[in-house]
Amino acid sequence: MQRTHSATPHARGAAVAALLLTSALMSGCALTNKLFHNDAAEASAAALLQLQLNVMRYADEYTARISEPLVQFQNSTTDANERLAAQNWKVSQATAAYTIASGPNPAVNAIDMVVFTTLSRMTLDDTWVKALYGTRADPVRDATARMETMAWTRVREVISPPQAEELKHLIDDWRLQNPNTRAVAYIHLTDFATSLGQPKPGSPIKPGSLFSFLGLDPLSNLDPAVRELAQARQLAERALYFAERTPSLVDMQVERTALQFAVMPETVAVLRNLDRGAVAAQQAGDLAENLPTILATERAAIIEQLNETLAAREGELRGLLAEARSTLEAGTATSDSLKVTIASFDQLMKRFDKPDTATASTGRPFDITEYTETARELGETARQLDALLKQVDTNAPALASAAEQTSQHVRSLVDYAFWRLLELGLLLVAATVLGALGYRLVTRRWSRSPK
Repeated sequence: MQRTHSATPHARGAAVAALLLTSALMSGCALTNKLFHNDAAEASAAALLQLQLNVMRYADEYTARISEPLVQFQNSTTDANERLAAQNWKVSQATAAYTIASGPNPAVNAIDMVVFTTLSRMTLDDTWVKALYGTRADPVRDATARMETMAWTRVREVISPPQAEELKHLIDDWRLQNPNTRAVAYIHLTDFATSLGQPKPGSPIKPGSLFSFLGLDPLSNLDPAVRELAQARQLAERALYFAERTPSLVDMQVERTALQFAVMPETVAVLRNLDRGAVAAQQAGDLAENLPTILATERAAIIEQLNETLAAREGELRGLLAEARSTLEAGTATSDSLKVTIASFDQLMKRFDKPDTATASTGRPFDITEYTETARELGETARQLDALLKQVDTNAPALASAAEQTSQHVRSLVDYAFWRLLELGLLLVAATVLGALGYRLVTRRWSRSPK
């Protein structure tokens, strides 16, 4: 009973707390419903949301408009470095456009989009058209210029004409101070304020100045509930917007990575070696395919050239063959004559015997061995001449000179043999006469002697 009595106050306290919480929630819901029906607040939030959507659509259109001429530029060149430069520009432009469009302040986003497109067009004029690619970069520059005009048209719905003029002067002044800067995709209004020192630190911002948009919360004049809802809606819109464009940015990044890989020195060397191998393989295939035709053509050319050479030298060859034939015939006749002469001389020598020493004259003794040696030399010369004639077939170019030398040698040999034979004949005649005289003298002595 005591436990039951003590539990009852706690149950009553919990019931009272639940009743108070329910009342507070009902009052909050009623207050929220009352705030949601604030037409002016809803209209202001809707206008900011519409401006944000307009900037987002402009970013999509800008990316699509500049991507097309950049792709055409890449397709028109085979230089990997130029294609990589175009891809880098496309990635930076698309990323900057989507980043600006998903910013927290729609008015500043519109101003930053003007700054971004204007500086991009200036960079294309100074770098792409004048310094690097000439007229080939005109389509990219023209597309950017058209989008620049569209950005200025849209921003004039947000800022006043004096503010637009001030923005134009700020852009021109910044470009004069940074003429060589090419990475302009991420230059915003806050960067102008920092680099140009406007407004100066500690000085109040002039009413109506362009920098009055910096640090300004466009939802500050809304009811707290509507402001929170509008901020949550804008955050969801920005997050969803950038998330939907992320795959496209990733695709661009992947393509840029591939192009960066293509221009690496190692990759260039590998590709060059592969190209050389492919060319060598192609040439080898062409050679193997055309080899029978080449061989047939070369064989026909060689035969034709040989026939032409033979036809051109036919007269000279005929004359040379005739001379060689005449030389061989003359050599053969000479050899036959020498053989007959030697045979006759051998027959003559057989008729003579060695004379008796008793009947020899007091003059120089007659020695038949000298004539035998002469005959032997004649035989040796004849054999040498026969060997020389056998070498005529293998020594045709030197045949004429060899024949001439042989003829001179034969002449000298014949002359030598003639004079030797003449000397022998004279000696024989002298010996015969002396023998006859001696015989008569002996006969007379025998006839005068007494019997």
